[in-house]
Amino acid sequence: MEVRIGVQNVAREVVIESNQSPDDVQGLLQEALTSGKPLTLIDERGHSVTVPAAVIGYVDVGSEQKGRVGFGS
Repeated sequence: MEVRIGVQNVAREVVIESNQSPDDVQGLLQEALTSGKPLTLIDERGHSVTVPAAVIGYVDVGSEQKGRVGFGS
């Protein structure tokens, strides 16, 4: 699943592929925003990505569905 994090005053967003569920990511985000502690996510290779809660502009949590190949709807 793709997670995009917009950081305040930074032109590029942080993009990671994570094996964590969307509910797990949302829970970690809510905890970080309410407590002020950094948001730490683990990517699919096991690397951790940490963003201070105070500078999070937005978080876009993608679906767990893999990209489709081919034409059609």
